[in-house]
Amino acid sequence: MTGADRWLLPDGIDEILPPQARRIEQLRRHLLDYLDNCGYDFVIPPALEYLDSLLTGTGKDLDLRTFKVTDQLSGRLMGLSADTTPQVARIDAHSLAPEGVSRLSYCRTVFHTRPASLLASRTPTQIGAELYGEATISADIEIISVMLSLLTEAGIEGVHLDLGNVGVFRALADSAGLSDEQQSELFDLLKLKCQTDTLAWVERELNDEHLIEAFNLVAGMQGNASALTDKFTRLAELVPVAAQQLSDMTQAIDALTQRFPQVSITCDLTDLRGYDYHTGLVFAAYVPGYGDAVAQGGRYDETGADFGRARPATGFSADLKVLARLGQRQFEAKETVAVPQSDDPALWQAMAELRAEGYRVVTELDGEIAGASKRLAQENGQWTLVNA
Repeated sequence: MTGADRWLLPDGIDEILPPQARRIEQLRRHLLDYLDNCGYDFVIPPALEYLDSLLTGTGKDLDLRTFKVTDQLSGRLMGLSADTTPQVARIDAHSLAPEGVSRLSYCRTVFHTRPASLLASRTPTQIGAELYGEATISADIEIISVMLSLLTEAGIEGVHLDLGNVGVFRALADSAGLSDEQQSELFDLLKLKCQTDTLAWVERELNDEHLIEAFNLVAGMQGNASALTDKFTRLAELVPVAAQQLSDMTQAIDALTQRFPQVSITCDLTDLRGYDYHTGLVFAAYVPGYGDAVAQGGRYDETGADFGRARPATGFSADLKVLARLGQRQFEAKETVAVPQSDDPALWQAMAELRAEGYRVVTELDGEIAGASKRLAQENGQWTLVNA
């Protein structure tokens, strides 16, 4: 390794320099204040904990993405958190164990052994919110509304919302009595979004005409949300056990369309990401010119059971650094005051007072302070704020 190479950062690991670091921190404070205004209590899960706890519940899918180390005190394996959601689920189910609805928010760096996509960092600053204890669609509507409002607060424009529902596929698979192997095969076909291949598979594997029609409907159910209402109705007739999930989707679409008329909403029932732990509505927000979701989430009702307390749950997360890069939110810059070098105790007192008022006060150690619009000058024995 050459002298220059030793300073290179690993692939997918980034450092944030001024002024972007200040912008990210300002956005973090603003968005956490917004989540607090929405009633979401801030929590800080540990960045490092025992692996068997960290990979419980939804965390089981994160095994390959989790950095692992040996605890020098106990000899047990520990892991760096790769996703905050399972830890917050544990806090709700075990550490807090509240009765009724609870709302929790967070913002912290997580660590990935490999990036989630070509655009993703291996150290995203994950910000999000989780709502526990409410199983009805009203909770999903609230959490999606908070997510879309958060994107607005970040200055994200041109948002497109995509809705799916893992619960619909689960209901159809259960009605058809599909084995795990069959579910896996059909899952792979639906991901490819090839309706012809999906129809050929269900016609070969199933005998029930209603279920064949239902799966064919699902395979082709992508597009403008309002235009899919008739297909939702027909699918509910074919598979009554999916009727509630489809009704919930319709209710969510109606509510979100009214609340966010500027947001285009589409549905995709072949979107089965997070199938191993999501149980109902899933959603993702996209913007033009960026290939990944800028925020995403869904319902995961079974997770709390792994921590000894089953709780309905839904939530979302985003990478704060991505929001800062794509968003147009502007923050007022602090006014900089330059201060000459002096041993006068009164100068230090004047500096402290200005900092308390919100000024950025910097001592001139090696010449003029760049960007200073004012300075402290001694006039008639008093330190006075004057134009630079």
